[in-house]
Amino acid sequence: MPQPATVYTFSICLEKNDFESIYVHSYRGHSAVEKEVNMKFFDALCETVTRALGLASLSPWKNEPGLQHPLGPSETLEALFPIHTAPPRALETISRAKASKSQLEPGPIFSPPNSSPNFACDYSAMRGWKHTAGVGARNQWLEKPISEEDPTGGIYNVFTNYDLYAPVGITRKYHLNVTDQMINADGVAREEGGKVFNGQYPGPWLEACWGDTLEITVENHLKYNGTTIHWHGVRLLNEFEYDGVNGITQCPIARGDKFTYKFNVTQYGTSWYHSHYSLQYADGLAGPITFHGPSSADYDVALEPFLFGDWSHNSAFQDYAAELRQPPAKMQTVILNGKGFYNCTLSPKPGCNANKAPPIFEQVFQRGRKYLMRLINTSTASTFIFSIDKHMLQVVAMDFVAIEPYVSSHISKKHKASTDHFLSKYTDSILVGIGQRYHVVVEARPSNDLIPVEDQNYWIRIVGAHGCFDVEEGQQNELLGIIRYNSGSQKRPTTTSYQFSKQCADEPYASLVPVVPMTVTAKDHPANNIDPDHGDNFEVGFESPSANYTVPHGNFTRWDILDTPMWLEFGDPTINHVKNYTWNPSEYAIITEDYTRDDWVYLIITANGTTNQHAAGKRRFIALAHPIHLHGHDFVLLAQQNRPFHVDDLSNGTFKYDNPPRRDVALLPGDGYLAIGFRTDNPGIWIMHCHIAWHASSGLALQIRENNHQINLSPDFVKEKERVCGNWHNWYSNHSNWFNSHEFQEDSGI
Repeated sequence: MPQPATVYTFSICLEKNDFESIYVHSYRGHSAVEKEVNMKFFDALCETVTRALGLASLSPWKNEPGLQHPLGPSETLEALFPIHTAPPRALETISRAKASKSQLEPGPIFSPPNSSPNFACDYSAMRGWKHTAGVGARNQWLEKPISEEDPTGGIYNVFTNYDLYAPVGITRKYHLNVTDQMINADGVAREEGGKVFNGQYPGPWLEACWGDTLEITVENHLKYNGTTIHWHGVRLLNEFEYDGVNGITQCPIARGDKFTYKFNVTQYGTSWYHSHYSLQYADGLAGPITFHGPSSADYDVALEPFLFGDWSHNSAFQDYAAELRQPPAKMQTVILNGKGFYNCTLSPKPGCNANKAPPIFEQVFQRGRKYLMRLINTSTASTFIFSIDKHMLQVVAMDFVAIEPYVSSHISKKHKASTDHFLSKYTDSILVGIGQRYHVVVEARPSNDLIPVEDQNYWIRIVGAHGCFDVEEGQQNELLGIIRYNSGSQKRPTTTSYQFSKQCADEPYASLVPVVPMTVTAKDHPANNIDPDHGDNFEVGFESPSANYTVPHGNFTRWDILDTPMWLEFGDPTINHVKNYTWNPSEYAIITEDYTRDDWVYLIITANGTTNQHAAGKRRFIALAHPIHLHGHDFVLLAQQNRPFHVDDLSNGTFKYDNPPRRDVALLPGDGYLAIGFRTDNPGIWIMHCHIAWHASSGLALQIRENNHQINLSPDFVKEKERVCGNWHNWYSNHSNWFNSHEFQEDSGI
């Protein structure tokens, strides 16, 4: 069988240098800017042709149930893939395929682009399969050609529906030790309150390949805290018990104890893992995780993840006390991959020594190469805009979803006017909300590349979005890294920033187009009720301290999404009550969605209270953007509006049902609403919460008990769950383990 068509188109791209030479000689009169724009146009044309031929190269058997590894419990497969949909030839040749399997070569073992040393994808169990990805064909991954010896075949690439199919990889095991440790991220040593994985901040880069199984053992050595670890954005299909949310899916891991998380990697892309125990991730318990797989655009080099966020010199548990009494609590600085700079002269404080700040982050580029950058916002409270001076970005994935490359609304009008046809595929900046991730491709071809190479040094900027950024005045440093074209250069960049919008709003809705299409078949008839007063229509607000204050656990301002803020009992997680349909304590903030796997549920989240709520006067509502995160699903973003919700929006064209954006974190507009939806195909107890750490700790969260009747916990897991809870109860009952002997829990628990 011929190789995918994208392999043939690679030769077209290789002719780019010849084209550039011809262009230089033929158009000497053109300006450097005109030449650059036209070269960019040729690059874009080449990539467009490559992608088009890649689409054409899809194997006709890609959706056969017997040829790709299906996901989900076996009892649902017939519903997902009716037997009559399989081509007769596939059914007739299954026995022949089994007979010839042992004669086929083992599947491929290969190192994905710029992975860690000694890391390799291992698909040796997939006999007869080949690795097809490479420069010029990054949208490919694995393919098994049809032959006379083996009449079955298949393909895994960026167009494969990963909700239904995944390759068969290997089991990978990691061990994370959680310890207290001093952290110096910006020249100020945080002697107390720092918490790290394996002695480093950020935590170690965990890697897997699409289709692998992960077993990650977490061992807790914290003096005063339990811990649980969450795998942010990971679907955990039929594996909710390993979601890592204490008080919901497990008891905390006590000091001296350990717990192993086990799950299948059914997605590909980049995310992060972090503690979900109170405010621990803001104290340092966060690290990157990458699932290697295909890409919707080509690149030459893949860089290690870029984690950026705000940073405090105090423990988040201390700052939260200030947040409760006089919000907002100010962060001290901004960091990139654990490195920042605090101006000790401007704001003197004990232990501040700028000379002891870690060196600024640097990355060397080679001119003409394309670099894949994996961006992750791990902030406590801030939304940021990422940019590189004099460089354009091509956005190719959001969260765990591959998308069509797009242009951003952050582009300055002046720059856009001169290069409209080029900018249809590139942008100068990208806004990343807390918990969101983006894959971007940046080409090492700066707009001023005619200057001497020793002067080609450019700032990486992490800029706070207006209204979503709480960092000390004078410490809002946005110069967090340097791109160099000469590894020996020590010069400080003199470049200036693009003039982009700093509005705190997600990337343009219309630009977020998933490569794998999905249609919301329910359209304007979801399975659940979304009436503003009585349905799954939730208002983000808070109750202020007053003489008539009704929220328990202290007379403080607490955010919520139901009428009562979430407050969990660490030692009595919801998972202990999955078969008790009447168990529903009000402070556990539980809603129930019990439907079939094909049903769609819609959730409306608004920043405006209902008429009845305003009349009651119990809660207040203010215009503030909130990053809303849902566990267990890539939700469809049906609507994201800067106005109040109306039921007519379901049928008047406001809601998008034909391939809407899909992700796991979206910004709730401060004066509008989010409408999200998901199929109830992943039984479990999933939390939805604001990812501003202060708000989640305040109680701005709810639990979704999804298809409770389909939850089945293995006897081995139940035994391990009970062991962990028993050790937690023993540790907790000894008050000498409490940091504050009078009060152990000061927040919602998440």
